[in-house]
Amino acid sequence: MEKTRLVIGSRKSKLALWQTHYVAGQLERRWPPLTCQIVHFDTQGDQIIDRPLPEIGGKGLFTAELENGLRTGIIDLAVHSLKDLPVEDAPGLTLGAITARADVRDALVSKNNLTLEELPKGTVVGTSSPRRALQLNLMRPDLQVRSIRGNVETRVKKVLEGPYDAAVLAMAGLVRLEMTAVISEIFPLEQILPAPGQGALAVQCRAADDEVLTLLRAIDDAAARNATTAERIFLAELGGGCSAPVGALATVEGDHQLKLRAFVGDPQQKQGFWFTGEGRDPVKLGRSAAIDFLNRGAVQPNCL
Repeated sequence: MEKTRLVIGSRKSKLALWQTHYVAGQLERRWPPLTCQIVHFDTQGDQIIDRPLPEIGGKGLFTAELENGLRTGIIDLAVHSLKDLPVEDAPGLTLGAITARADVRDALVSKNNLTLEELPKGTVVGTSSPRRALQLNLMRPDLQVRSIRGNVETRVKKVLEGPYDAAVLAMAGLVRLEMTAVISEIFPLEQILPAPGQGALAVQCRAADDEVLTLLRAIDDAAARNATTAERIFLAELGGGCSAPVGALATVEGDHQLKLRAFVGDPQQKQGFWFTGEGRDPVKLGRSAAIDFLNRGAVQPNCL
């Protein structure tokens, strides 16, 4: 290996920096004497926190500045939560590594440590995710689900000290930030299915940078890549920019067999559609799930 220094781009939040330092540490352990330098970026998604994400442009708001840094050569890598990345590869860029997954489940944080069942009627629950909002409404239609923005610490503070009585957050972020003490309840996958890619980190690089791609192969997790590929193909086939409530989780079952569970919600009708399927090819499995939902009329035409 000739390259001894990598420059990695990261958002400035505590969670984003944890994720970037984690990837840097993995690379430095695999490729001594490699060293990694971290460069901080402000993204539009971090700056605009007073409006719901679908209203201001969706997932790409967290990635554009980092992707420009890759294209201009300012950085060699960018680390993202995979669930925050658009399903289409950005021009000239690729995902050089997908890390082993953390806990994929969602968790409830609430005042007085109440579970979902214990929350009084009319309780204000914060989430900026249409997926979480609809699945919450299916369980507790008597709650007030409202948009909440900000980093993990900000959202927790808005519950413990502010105008929200509870909020739903990803377990992975709470674990990485050592904030599990605030968790009131961890939702079973049968109740709230996660976002495609949830719990995995994605390392983005230039598609033509063979030297960096070689380095990243050492930290790429085959099981996580196969599972998240099925989930993200499913989302892409539905229309990747769609703000409809979509959940998906693929797991490796035995001899490289994938099992995919997927969910699409209809906010107008307050109902959800589910799919379960198995296969060895993640692309075919993701597409078959999407076709099933489309055939059942589970996805609105404006999402395509």
